[in-house]
Amino acid sequence: MDNQLINSIIEKYQFSKKQIEAVLTLLEEKNTVPFIARYRKEQTGGLDEVQIKQIDDEYQYMVNLQKRKEEVIKNIEQQGLLTEELKKDILKQNKLQRVEDLYRPFKQKKKTRATEAKRKGLEPLAIWMKARKHEVSIEEKAQQFINEEVQSVEDAIKGAQDIIAEQISDNPKYRTKILKDMYHQGVLTTSKKKNAEDEKGIFEMYYAYSEPIKRIANHRVLAVNRGEKEKVLSVKFEFDTTSVEDFIARQEINHNNVNRSYILEAIKDSLKRLIVPSIEREIHADLTEKAENHAIDVFSENLRNLLLQPPMKGKQILGVDPAFRTGCKLAVINPFGTFIAKGVIYPHPPVSKKEAAEKDFVQMVKAYDVQLIAIGNGTASRETEQFVADLIKKHQLPVQFIIVNEAGASVYSASEIARDEFPDFQVEERNAVSIGRHVQDPLSELVKIDPKSIGVGQYQHDFFQ
Repeated sequence: MDNQLINSIIEKYQFSKKQIEAVLTLLEEKNTVPFIARYRKEQTGGLDEVQIKQIDDEYQYMVNLQKRKEEVIKNIEQQGLLTEELKKDILKQNKLQRVEDLYRPFKQKKKTRATEAKRKGLEPLAIWMKARKHEVSIEEKAQQFINEEVQSVEDAIKGAQDIIAEQISDNPKYRTKILKDMYHQGVLTTSKKKNAEDEKGIFEMYYAYSEPIKRIANHRVLAVNRGEKEKVLSVKFEFDTTSVEDFIARQEINHNNVNRSYILEAIKDSLKRLIVPSIEREIHADLTEKAENHAIDVFSENLRNLLLQPPMKGKQILGVDPAFRTGCKLAVINPFGTFIAKGVIYPHPPVSKKEAAEKDFVQMVKAYDVQLIAIGNGTASRETEQFVADLIKKHQLPVQFIIVNEAGASVYSASEIARDEFPDFQVEERNAVSIGRHVQDPLSELVKIDPKSIGVGQYQHDFFQ
């Protein structure tokens, strides 16, 4: 257990050292987060499962960060290029990406335009190009580098520019500034792809949409990601690089350098081809991670509230799965959740057998001594609610009705568990049973369903957690 890492967690989350040490010890002993939250409150100082997971996640991140720092320092040291200043700079970083930015200039690169230019012997020309004084023109100097692989002055100059562009791209100071500037000044834009199919217009508001990166809401990030994944939307980041170009030029170009225009071209190429696309990916990944974490928090809280709904014990319940064309499916369950009877009525268009529906419905309520009617909130819910309310008033039925969130019921009704329990039922009939049980004992019914399908979150199907 590393005290330095523990202190970092204290600074970020304001937990006590004793609480953090207790959580980490319990986790090392292979206790699960739910177990610790429920049965080890006296050791953790009453931390809940969210706080325990925060400590675990942060500590694991810091451990991996520390390990990566050691690997990077060792690799640079083996190259004989490690300075005390660079080592201190690496050790003080608190984000993995910043460590990777510092390591970038020392990485063994795959084949790039710059590595090819170096292989062709053009690095001395790049160094000369940036030098303060020049006794000959760049064209004359480039002549010295022409060979079988470098066949013209233009090729030599372009190779030298490629080397300078990569050197600029590898500079962590520039990357940090561009990341900050792009986040605060950049704009995310989306447009509909040519010939993209979006029949229901789900992504219509994003066909021509733009918003500052720093203000984009979490749910919009997830919506845009889904639209991009489904090949409906094109997503771009817009950022004016003029001020960044000027900033880099002041650092890279000596006063009165006659090769200024060539170096400026290299700076622009570095930004457009190397730095900006990389920073865009980093920002997009950060936005997505933040949005997904927020969505998980919302989903967890909603699911918790749903699972902790108090059960309505001791009631004979009539579950109703509303529908228009295929009819409303009815299912009676006793106070123990056991199925008693089922039926189907057609009170709505296009069938509109309202009189028969009224007779069958009232007869079922009376015959089975129904005490509560549970109506699903899906298609035709409002019309069915009005139909039931009118019948209760007209026939003075001693029952109440409630609208039930059908979330997950349709998934359960088509599942293997439901087929095993009710092999001779149609999917909609199983749904009616499930709706009734949702009221009678929410927890027992909802545990049968994949959490992602319960429908109390945002875009939970789009990411794996």
